[in-house]
Amino acid sequence: MNYTAREIYSMVLKEYPDIMDIGTMCRALRISEKTGYKLIKSGQITALKVGRAYRIPKMHVLAYLKLTNAA
Repeated sequence: MNYTAREIYSMVLKEYPDIMDIGTMCRALRISEKTGYKLIKSGQITALKVGRAYRIPKMHVLAYLKLTNAA
């Protein structure tokens, strides 16, 4: 079954906020924070840096998981 990006967005990681911090992203992906920072620094997951903290849009996490071609 083919789902639209909007349908995937509403079904996957629905309990997580639209904009995540590094800790939330790592819990959602079930990875360590060290691995989360590596994914961001390597550009595999696109993040916004706000001050000293990273903010990661949920769409970028879904794009990393290759569930949608967004981001």
